[in-house]
Amino acid sequence: MTDASQLYLMTPAGAQAHALGPMLAEVMDRFAPSCLRIRGGGEEDELGRLADMAREIAHARDVAVVIDDHVKLALRHGLDGVHLNDGSRSIRYARKELGDDAIVGAFCGASRHEGMTAAELGADYVSFGPVGDSALYKNEVVDLELFQWWSEMIEVPVVAEGAITRDLIAQLSPISDFIALGPELWAQDDPITALSQLWG
Repeated sequence: MTDASQLYLMTPAGAQAHALGPMLAEVMDRFAPSCLRIRGGGEEDELGRLADMAREIAHARDVAVVIDDHVKLALRHGLDGVHLNDGSRSIRYARKELGDDAIVGAFCGASRHEGMTAAELGADYVSFGPVGDSALYKNEVVDLELFQWWSEMIEVPVVAEGAITRDLIAQLSPISDFIALGPELWAQDDPITALSQLWG
């Protein structure tokens, strides 16, 4: 656990590769995320194009790339792993398909139990969220005490995500390994300025 969280960047849901590429490269040059996550949704062909574009941009900057849930796309497009949105349920399958060196992350909502199960099954990181109030998430808002407990008790890295604000970043930074930002940026007219205001 570091004293300050690292940036974990998410692409916009349903992004088009040709439109996102230049902006993604600029964001990554200016803010140096530790990981890039490709959000699910959209057609297989477009997700494939997005995966190739994201891999090329991210790997040139030594940034790992994971994709939501799609183990076969991760394999086909040379990505570093997957982010599983069903908690611990698919970890064994993903690990078997992708191998020991792949990144397998698990989103566990607000469930401490689900997070502990995912960690025991070999998840490389566990993600909890939303940490802010948002209609975009069906899960209950996570009590930040969960991150405090996790950082003290569990060695597996923890990611905070969902309706992140600058105030929440200040609270989460000492108690989470990564803070995931995506919708908070891409919904704005100028994602670079939005990220500067949040992360700067």
